[in-house]
Amino acid sequence: MGASEQDPPIPDPQVRERATARRYTAAYKARILEEYDRLDKAGKGALMRREGLYSSLISSWRTARDHGAEQALARPVGRPKADPRDKKIDALEGEVERLQATPAIVRSFFQDRDLLYITRPVTELRSSSPVSP
Repeated sequence: MGASEQDPPIPDPQVRERATARRYTAAYKARILEEYDRLDKAGKGALMRREGLYSSLISSWRTARDHGAEQALARPVGRPKADPRDKKIDALEGEVERLQATPAIVRSFFQDRDLLYITRPVTELRSSSPVSP
C-alpha cells in the first residue's frame, strides 16, 4: 500500500523549510530585562526557557540598555536603508549607458531631425522677406 504518485509529499515536521531570525521590539526587551532583574536564579532560568531566550541575548540587551536605554534597544539591526538618491543615480547611469549604446545611425537621425526643426524657421524667414534688387 504505497502512496500514489498524485499525493503531495509529506513534509518532515522536525525541520523548518527556512529558518528566520526572531526580532524583538524595544518594549519587549525592556519588559524581559525588568522581569529578569527581579527574579532569583531559578526564576531566571524558567523565564529564559519560557521565552526561548539565551543568556547571551539578555547580556547584550542589558549592555545596550546601560549604554543608551530605549534608543539603543530600538536601534535596528543590519545595514542602514539605502539612500533614494542612489537609486535615482543608478537609473540615470543606466539610461546614459543605454543611450551611448544606441547605433550611430539612430543618433544621426535624431540630429538631422533637430537640424530640420532649427533650419525650418530660417528658411521661412528667407522666403517671406522681400528680395532686394
